Amino acid sequence: MSRLVIFIVFVLSNFSLFAQEINVASFNIRLKTDGDVGNLWQDRKEAVCNLITYHEFDIFGIQEGFQDQVEDIQQLLPDFDYVGVGRDNGAEKGEHSAIFYNKNRFDVLKSGTFWLSATDTEKPNKGWDAALPRICTWGIFRDKKNNKSFILMNTHFDHVGVQARKESAKLILNKATEFATALPLILTGDFNVNETDEAYFTLANSGVVEDVFTKSKIVYTPNSTFNNWGKSIKPTGRIDHIFITPHFNVEKYGILTDTYMGKYPSDHFPVTTRLAWQ
Repeated sequence: MSRLVIFIVFVLSNFSLFAQEINVASFNIRLKTDGDVGNLWQDRKEAVCNLITYHEFDIFGIQEGFQDQVEDIQQLLPDFDYVGVGRDNGAEKGEHSAIFYNKNRFDVLKSGTFWLSATDTEKPNKGWDAALPRICTWGIFRDKKNNKSFILMNTHFDHVGVQARKESAKLILNKATEFATALPLILTGDFNVNETDEAYFTLANSGVVEDVFTKSKIVYTPNSTFNNWGKSIKPTGRIDHIFITPHFNVEKYGILTDTYMGKYPSDHFPVTTRLAWQ
């Protein structure tokens, strides 16, 4: 075999491998509030989007984004679009758990948002012992590089309700089956529990999804995922998670601790993973 043929085979094989990879992330961007003196959204929004661009996120879920924050991200990341609505009225009001996706890479086949509730998942309401209305946004995406489809679900569990977090985990798994029975599932979110909590185990030990952290070939966890603007960083502790079904191999997982001028883009660090289609 000539050197030229060997080179072409090498290039094509590596291109095919690259085309099978997806960079997925979960990022609690912190809501826009005048109370965050020194960390206002107006001052940090570019840092948030620069981080996303540099680390080459392909698709990611956010938490705590108000409508104007969602619009800012869309404007600063012109290759991206999003799906999702506000939790207060199912339109623009309240925090979003939006999913942003690179529209050059993915098509949206179907999407929606449901409320984490035992009584009504179609309208704004608080479920179980939750302190606030909580939602899950989902989308069925087609990867243009290989024509494969998957469902991604993104959520933000309640910070108070113990029962709500556990029941929300069960509800999301049931909804995933309802929306896309046979499709690969990626679940991202701020779950407000670390890896020792019952709600975490409801997902991690479900037999349906696994934590990418436990499956990754490379793990980068310099500290906890919650930082409270640098005031509450701990050696360990993950309350932001990414779960997957066995349709993917996990190439790497990391907690990204990027800062700018000594400041933090958010009070959470984003978590990211590189997945490879099997």
